[in-house]
Amino acid sequence: MGNSGSAVKVCTDHQGGINWLSLSPDGQRLLTGSEDGTARLWSTADSQCHGHFQGHESYITFCHLENEAAFTCSADHTIRKWDVLTGQCLAIYRGHTSIVNRILVAKDYLFSGSYDRTARCWSVDKEKQIQEFRGHRNCVLTLAHYSSRDVLEEEEEEEEEERVSRDLLVTGSTDCTVKVWWVSSGRCYQTLLGHTGAVLCLILDAPNRELFSGSTDYTIRTWNIVTGEQLKVFKEHQGSVICLELVNRHLYSGSADRTVKCWLVDTGERIQTYKAHKHSVSTLKYHAGILFTGSGDACARAFNSKSGVLQKIFRGHKFIINCIQIHNELLYTASHDGTLRIWDIRGICKRNKRRLKKERSVQGRSSQKGSLSRLFNNKVGCMVQQENGEHEAVELM
Repeated sequence: MGNSGSAVKVCTDHQGGINWLSLSPDGQRLLTGSEDGTARLWSTADSQCHGHFQGHESYITFCHLENEAAFTCSADHTIRKWDVLTGQCLAIYRGHTSIVNRILVAKDYLFSGSYDRTARCWSVDKEKQIQEFRGHRNCVLTLAHYSSRDVLEEEEEEEEEERVSRDLLVTGSTDCTVKVWWVSSGRCYQTLLGHTGAVLCLILDAPNRELFSGSTDYTIRTWNIVTGEQLKVFKEHQGSVICLELVNRHLYSGSADRTVKCWLVDTGERIQTYKAHKHSVSTLKYHAGILFTGSGDACARAFNSKSGVLQKIFRGHKFIINCIQIHNELLYTASHDGTLRIWDIRGICKRNKRRLKKERSVQGRSSQKGSLSRLFNNKVGCMVQQENGEHEAVELM
């Protein structure tokens, strides 16, 4: 394990805890939303604050950054859209009657979920509400979006009224359910039943028709988003499942039990557990073979995703790390202590790239030996295979 890292820069402009951190699609800017009721825009080139968005009447719960516009939602029941160049508020979306927990921007739509038990759809370019999704018995905590074109074959039947718009919204709620809605009509398409606790996180794999949900019931569940069938239940966590990340059919889950687990999606097998956290795992991010985590113990950590070995601890925050982002081999951590910290991870990434290159080289040589072994008789072939097996064992160790 490497030594504890020191932050390249500590940004202390906010006067309250930072609840969310969003990276623009082009990677040029970061947006932070804070308990102080403001959002700040940061340049990834110089790590300086280049925008201060003021106007909300209460704390900001979540934020989302596009290349030209920023979106924030708040406990003041509203959502705001901002011009990233001028800092001007371009639109205020009013309609929710309680705290807005989450927003999602997709195509020309802005979706929101609230403690008022509803989700809503808005036009991005106007302050107009397009649709309201009503049916949850408790607050809506998390959102996902997809198009039926991503999952349905052309010959699969759909109701004629839904052909105009095939967009669907997925909502997770503290009422223990996940619901799938037609955006065009606001009609509930599926209610996914099975969780016995609040649904805290969702992650969608539309090409494979799968949805993953994490809950306070300690489980992760996989659903077929076309049929609504529950496919698998991942049960090994001993605490609420707080965050999920899906990479190359590997599912990573962060939990209040102080661990992250890695699962093979296709089999449901748990293949790795990442320990060392002293509090709940609040956020995680996979990058180049490394799993980065943020925790309630105020530390960020870097693990070798394959072996589970802890490679580095990033110390400096005073309270829980709520969100992390990675860009140009810099790690950004946002905390309830009100600071944004920037860490250099080039050393870890470089070492990991060398390790991956070495592994590929070894696998290539093993593959060549395997091919040659088939050209010899069984006795010689068995000897070569045994050699390969011993070599692989050394590599795994």
